[in-house]
Amino acid sequence: MEVADAKRLKALEAENAKLKKMLAEQMMDVATLKEMLGKNF
Repeated sequence: MEVADAKRLKALEAENAKLKKMLAEQMMDVATLKEMLGKNF
């Protein structure tokens, strides 16, 4: 593996981790909203 490939892989892994965190946060927000709406109806 070339140095450039390793750097690109590291950047993609960091981006993937960031996106996974964002997805988890959004899923938590949706679950919270669903719970709140369920209690109000």
